[in-house]
Amino acid sequence: MVAVVGLGYVGLPLAGAFHSAGFQVVGFDTDEEKIEILGRGETYLDHVGVELSRSFIASGRFEGTSDPACFARCDSILLCVPTPLDEESQPDLGYVENSTRVLAEHIEEGTLVVLESTSYPGTTREVVLPILEERGFRLGENLFVAFSPEREDPGRKDLELREIPKLVGGLDEASMDISELLYRAAFSSVHPVESAEIAEAAKILENIYRSVNIALVNEMKVILQRMGIDIWTVIEAASSKPFGFHPFYPGPGLGGHCIPIDPFYLSWKAKQEGIPTRFIELAGEINNNMPGYVLSRIGEALQQHNKRIDGAQVLVLGIAYKPNVNDSRETPAAEILRQLKDKGAQVSYHDPHIPSFPAMRRYSLDLSSVELTAEHLASLDCVVIVTDHEAIDWKLVAEHAPLIIDTRNVITGYHPRGEVWKA
Repeated sequence: MVAVVGLGYVGLPLAGAFHSAGFQVVGFDTDEEKIEILGRGETYLDHVGVELSRSFIASGRFEGTSDPACFARCDSILLCVPTPLDEESQPDLGYVENSTRVLAEHIEEGTLVVLESTSYPGTTREVVLPILEERGFRLGENLFVAFSPEREDPGRKDLELREIPKLVGGLDEASMDISELLYRAAFSSVHPVESAEIAEAAKILENIYRSVNIALVNEMKVILQRMGIDIWTVIEAASSKPFGFHPFYPGPGLGGHCIPIDPFYLSWKAKQEGIPTRFIELAGEINNNMPGYVLSRIGEALQQHNKRIDGAQVLVLGIAYKPNVNDSRETPAAEILRQLKDKGAQVSYHDPHIPSFPAMRRYSLDLSSVELTAEHLASLDCVVIVTDHEAIDWKLVAEHAPLIIDTRNVITGYHPRGEVWKA
């Protein structure tokens, strides 16, 4: 029996992958509302849909629970809990530590524990293992521990989770062998590595690679816009080269739980080793400055129409951090809305996936999604495109918005009535 701890954007699809492979699966979460929703055959993740929870019910091989006593019945336990940053942008491993302590109180001898949450190299060995050993377990004898980084991409339709190669690294040879066998039963491809530290570092590298390259094109965007050159057409031209170039695209800032956060886990660890991470931190600085750049473009565009941000009616389109999901974690839309409000704008938003602005660690915006109509669009001073959801009627936006700030190159191909500024 496999237990998945944390039924969020990572854990729920992972539970689904093992369930589809024929396993008896226990889904553990401290949020009892999630358990109730799944028990009704419904979903709280739009991109997952209701088919998964209904298949859970139909098979009888899934148990959702908030009772940690369930761990005593499980052979393998996969930790999929958040690894956020604290107020000083330092790693906050509280969820990992607390979850491991709960496991240690309930698991039986011979259990495999796998951390899937992204963290700095050494977390599994230095944080997870000691907590388990405090309860008398001994690695390789009556306990097996590994790291296998999540590679979930919410909303992706062209690739199933089980088709994404599963990276696995054990804390010892026995843990490696057992964890590899487990994942091979549910995933079409498993890539074993020599240690948990290698697997942890690989996951961090994957996300730093994206962060740095997105920062590069964001910086190029600012430069080229000043020169009157469209970054999107430049990327398209460069992509014609069949080698040596991989396209990345600019935007209003980074969002999601991975790219805005994970690079700082490595920066923190590197500082413990006395090594600066100038490249990583510079990329973070550039990406974090993008909402402010979008705001400056809004101000410039309004000024061209003899208006100011103060008092302007501004609609933000899309507050999810990426298209076609209801995930708003670390979304740049929150910072854009906050800066607009601070400058006196009358702000509203439309997002077909997020009816009410969620509570966030740094933001408290009492807003609900407004209906998108021709009349409302025409009454606005400015529309800011932040997230390019397929469910938004972009033709309607193009035909009726008097001024559009487009951070996603969405309006290209339509025939806008008003003026379009790229940002």
